[in-house]
Amino acid sequence: MSQFSRRRFLAGSGLSLALPAWLAGARAHDDEDEFYRRPTRTFFPCSGEAGPYDDAVLVDGEPPLPQAGGFTIAVLPDTQHYSQSYPETFAAQTRWVVENREVRNIACVLQLGDITNNNTPDEWQNAVTAMNLLDGELPYFMVPGNHDYSQGGGCSDRSTLMNDYFPVAKFRELPTFGGTYDQEPERMENSFHLFSAEGHDFVVIGLEFGPRRDVVRWTNEVVEQHADRQAILITHAYMYYDETRYDWTTRGEDQRWNPHAYGVAGATNDDVTDGEELWNELVSRHDNFLMTLNGHVLEDGLGRMTSPTQNGTQVHQLLVNFQMKPAGGDGWLRLIEFRPDGESLAIHDYSPTLGQRNESEQNRFELVLG
Repeated sequence: MSQFSRRRFLAGSGLSLALPAWLAGARAHDDEDEFYRRPTRTFFPCSGEAGPYDDAVLVDGEPPLPQAGGFTIAVLPDTQHYSQSYPETFAAQTRWVVENREVRNIACVLQLGDITNNNTPDEWQNAVTAMNLLDGELPYFMVPGNHDYSQGGGCSDRSTLMNDYFPVAKFRELPTFGGTYDQEPERMENSFHLFSAEGHDFVVIGLEFGPRRDVVRWTNEVVEQHADRQAILITHAYMYYDETRYDWTTRGEDQRWNPHAYGVAGATNDDVTDGEELWNELVSRHDNFLMTLNGHVLEDGLGRMTSPTQNGTQVHQLLVNFQMKPAGGDGWLRLIEFRPDGESLAIHDYSPTLGQRNESEQNRFELVLG
């Protein structure tokens, strides 16, 4: 997408006044709903607006296999509409990952939140059915998104059915399980996991939507304790679609769907962190962070930036979200290939349901580590 079109909704000057948390949360949720009512989301061919694949470079077939000695991390962004309406697509994604585990040397699967759309038992059961295909095959790490909280997915507080369907007990005995937030040991919203691939050791930290301040305290301790491992942060909201981090202090409501605009921010709108706060208070303080990954953001749902830590280590930050595509996302997933040179990554977006890969510059690119 052109620079203009990627930023066309950011026009305007000044910041909006902060709303009370309960009202801001309702506004944020309604704003998401309104997005899906636009003609471009219902794909009217005569609307004059961009279609879901206008910027795509679709190529039949799977991405090339990783180089010998390389390995892959598979990423499942925002599965909410699959859990609600297209469970067969969700299962097709995880089944394809299992079937390609060996040939692609897939080390783990990362799910980026909004596991469900309305936080209902039926949707959670659909998610369990799909993710259970990975059990005994591949480790997978998950985080909640705003739609996984509160009645109807309204995100008015931090209540969730996540722990009823993906309880700590399911993961505790696995060799990859590291632990959970020390103040909530029996809850999976904040957890960390350990895995190794091709001689490289990793710690994956999965954080709740708009992590609370004390959760950030705990995460800093976890990262310090595993300074000998490369760290990957997954959380639902971090980057925005214009290649910047969420930044409530500077941008306010100019960036839609910031965690500060939901009820989980609390009455004072303080016990929550967005992307810029996570960068300043967590990621930039550690030299073992390799990358961050998030979903959540609409529009084209894609973005990336690379920033140096306080000591100059480069951290890649990636937004990827396909829920705006037809049929809840058309089965797209992201494959992150770690090259055997130990210095580069290759990113491919592929849909096992369409049997196509997208080779646009937003969907097929390479990154240098270091």
